[in-house]
Amino acid sequence: MTRLTTIEGSAAPLPIDNLDTDQIMPKQFLRIIDRAGLADGLLYDLRFDEHGAPRAGCVLNQSAYANARILIGGANFGCGSSREHAVWGLQQYGFQAVIAPSFAEIFYSNAMNNRLLLVQLERGVVDALTREAIETPGASISIDLERQIVTSGSGEQYTYPIGARHKRMVIDGMDTVDLTLDSLAAIEAFECAHFARHAWAQVM
Repeated sequence: MTRLTTIEGSAAPLPIDNLDTDQIMPKQFLRIIDRAGLADGLLYDLRFDEHGAPRAGCVLNQSAYANARILIGGANFGCGSSREHAVWGLQQYGFQAVIAPSFAEIFYSNAMNNRLLLVQLERGVVDALTREAIETPGASISIDLERQIVTSGSGEQYTYPIGARHKRMVIDGMDTVDLTLDSLAAIEAFECAHFARHAWAQVM
């Protein structure tokens, strides 16, 4: 898989705290057995009214943010259930990264396992990026994954934390199975040494 070292594009501001996975991907879109069509369900109740008509006030229905690749969210983004469909829906819609003050733990793991970059920045910084996205629709944000730097449209730079394992997963497109297989030689060597010392424990 091609290495991903930079994410660049406009950002859609969605400053809603505690936006849970039930809102990100409503239950009626979980009936399928594959990942197809989840973009249609993304944030459905925020994007459409009870008659299925687009809500003009929703940022995702505004042409200025039609091609946004980065979503700027609120604190505790992705809380609620563990449904992985929320991550898949965001990706199918076109988002490659979400910037927020904090993320729910399970959502964070699901996202990194599927190569959706989650960038955690201080609340004040996220608020500044949100204001810029609102005041200057279409302004580009650049994320340097290797250096862990977010560059705003106005040129401000911010570093973000990420663990070495999750960083590698996103950059190299690896999931937890890939990481395990990458260590297969070390695992087999440990197994051989273990049973050489404790032959009685080996199952015949």
